[in-house]
Amino acid sequence: MNLSPLVRSLLERRGVTDEQAMERFLAPSYERDTHDPFLLKDMDRAVARILLAIARNERIAVYADFDCDGIPGAALLNDVFKKLGYENVETYIPHRDEEGYGFHIPAIDTLKSRGVSLIITVDVGTTAVASVAHAKLLGIDVIVTDHHEIPAALPACIVVNPKREGYPFGGLSGTGVAFKLSCALIAEGKKRALFQFVAIQNGWEKWLLDLVAIATIADLMPLVDENRALVYWGLKVLRKTRRVGLHALASQARITLATITEDDIGFSIAPRINAASRMDNPELAFTLLTTDDAKKSQEIAAQLESLNAKRKAHVATIVKEAKKRIAARFGNEPLAVLGDPQWKPALLGLVATSLLSERRGVVCVWGRDAAGAIKGSCRSDGSVSVIELLSRASHAFSEWGGHAASGGFTVNPDAVHELGEIMRAAFEKLPQTTCATREADAPISLRETDWALYTEIAKLAPFGVGNPKPLFSFAAQVIAVRTFGKEKNHIELLLTHEDGGRTHRAFDFFRVPQDFTHEPMPAASLTVLATIERDTFRGPTSIALRIVDVRTI
Repeated sequence: MNLSPLVRSLLERRGVTDEQAMERFLAPSYERDTHDPFLLKDMDRAVARILLAIARNERIAVYADFDCDGIPGAALLNDVFKKLGYENVETYIPHRDEEGYGFHIPAIDTLKSRGVSLIITVDVGTTAVASVAHAKLLGIDVIVTDHHEIPAALPACIVVNPKREGYPFGGLSGTGVAFKLSCALIAEGKKRALFQFVAIQNGWEKWLLDLVAIATIADLMPLVDENRALVYWGLKVLRKTRRVGLHALASQARITLATITEDDIGFSIAPRINAASRMDNPELAFTLLTTDDAKKSQEIAAQLESLNAKRKAHVATIVKEAKKRIAARFGNEPLAVLGDPQWKPALLGLVATSLLSERRGVVCVWGRDAAGAIKGSCRSDGSVSVIELLSRASHAFSEWGGHAASGGFTVNPDAVHELGEIMRAAFEKLPQTTCATREADAPISLRETDWALYTEIAKLAPFGVGNPKPLFSFAAQVIAVRTFGKEKNHIELLLTHEDGGRTHRAFDFFRVPQDFTHEPMPAASLTVLATIERDTFRGPTSIALRIVDVRTI
């Protein structure tokens, strides 16, 4: 392949070393790089049960989580049933504040009262042993589609989860699993020559990949293996999506869908979809993704824009107060557990992430929801597994779950006042690893930093977990240093090559000069570690540097 030495070097640093592997990485193939959905354990049973429900005209409920993984998954299944012309179906998304995360028994009772006999979950249910047993008592069958960690005992139902044995890739998002279910369902329906399925154009399901890409990026799934192909092609679908809601949302976020990137999803699309459940009702986001009504989509997109602005303000207020408490109580300790009954649990994952950006270890933040329950979120820098931490402190929780890097919990009423001590005791028993400081992939001259270089590096996209953006070191002279934003909490540097030349803008959000290894000062010669970004502030063909660190030469 005709690759530049730089691209070859970047691929090799990612473990992609031979020509065939490089071709697979740079040109993902949907047919070659995605796996047979029937390799997922219980997939054949799930498909058979859905086909039986359709044949009997049973009422089906899709029960989805309220975040930007569950909601796109619910929208995806909605599209499939709509394409089949099957109308005896409804979607249930629990309210984040009033019900909380999980597959809830009261919701099952509600669905039973509406005549539901089959529930398909999305992004939830792997640990819902009691809820599934309750559904069974009511005569409701359950198909769990999920991607969370496998517990010691699974619910007594059909469970489709890529982390179960037999599937070659365990990193699918919840929407990714719903997509695999849809592919299997359509394939089996066509195989049986069922008229609703035969009428579907071959390959139609690829139009659903826009939702898969959004969810996979939003839920921070690894962009390797099958996910790389799904997101690579999902972005292509998204650039010509037929969803009027996404067009309206992109307009509100000032994004051009024709050139949308994974960054646009992570920083603009996903937060607005998540704002629905964090600040109001998740049904808003579901309706946005499924409506064909352009006027309604514009109204909802404007509402989500307003909710997202409010969300930012609330998070900033909490973070400001939390930083003061951390400085006073925890200093540089590797575990910080803090909370306030006035803090909204729906926002605390964002708060914990923000707090962790300025410290090491684990941050756990709790608040009180609308029903009076104490709920919280934890984030880790990778030195400790959050799921292991919560497991060792599980006697303090009525509910808990998550991944290695993040998790959530509901505190038992009698454990609220001892929560910090309980988690500290659990933390001290866990093995801790030192997070390696990320080093540059290669040195680059500022004189080489132009649109052509950006285009060359973009061949490795989409970037994300498992495939981070290339990080470069630049020898530079600082022309100017300034902070910007309402609270002056973002930084911008004007840099030039040590021997002169044109200036380059370098920036980062929520950091000030003192946050770096070496504080940048005007006229200083420094090494800047940064990624190369499209600079949306200066036009579609401008680039800038996103600062990771500033060090001495």
